[in-house]
Order: sequence, then C-alpha cells, then structure tokens
Amino acid sequence: MEQRSQAESALGGAAYGMLFVLGVVMGVVGGFTHALRDDLPELVTAIAWLVILFGVSLGAGKLMGSRLGAGVTSAGWLLVSMAFSFKLGAGDLVISGNLPGYVYLYGGIVAVVAAFLMSPSSGGSWLMHGHPESSRS
Repeated sequence: MEQRSQAESALGGAAYGMLFVLGVVMGVVGGFTHALRDDLPELVTAIAWLVILFGVSLGAGKLMGSRLGAGVTSAGWLLVSMAFSFKLGAGDLVISGNLPGYVYLYGGIVAVVAAFLMSPSSGGSWLMHGHPESSRS
C-alpha cells in the first residue's frame, strides 16, 4: 500500500468536505423547490429532483473512485431532508406529507442508495492519481 503525503490527504479531505456541502445545498434547494407548481404538473419537479440526486451522487462516487464519495454527498442531502420533514412547534413544515413530498423524500432515499450501490467499491481517486486514460502513452 502506498503512502499518501499530507498534502494529498488534505486535498482528499477537502474534496469529501465539499461533496458533503454539495449534498447539504441540494437538500436545502430541493426541499424548498420539490413541489413547485407554476406551469408543470405536481410531480414533475419532484421526479426531476430524483434524477438530479441520483446523477450527482453517482457522479461523486465515480469521480472519487469509491462509494464514500456517493455516501458523503447522500449524507448531506439526507441530513437536511430529514430535518425538513419534521414538524416544528408552530406547525411549519418544509417537506409536507402530500404526494410530491413523499415522492421527493422516499424516492430520494431510493435514488441515493442506488447511486451508492452503483459506485465503485474500491479504486483510486481521479483527484489523487489522475484520470486513467491520461496516464497511458
């Protein structure tokens, strides 16, 4: 097993930290926009968010070369989404118990779990070792 320098370890930690922040941002934006009904049917935006969640989580897992990339991004989204689904004392609720809310919340959980399972389970990160195609002569 090769040793990583402190700079590489710090860069990897920063990358995973940014993926977590990306998941949190997706959770906040998705929580408030999953049920927009301007000129679209009710479920279109919720289903669009499922596709986005799946794509971003899977992309993070593939780019980082491990399931941890998908897991960290998914954990950020899940943390915010679960907090948004709790009813506050004043009765405020961000992700409500209607059909778009259920599709967004439970479908999102299925989407991030599927992205986690489809991510590579081992291998090196493109960030640390470069893209495999670029190192070939």
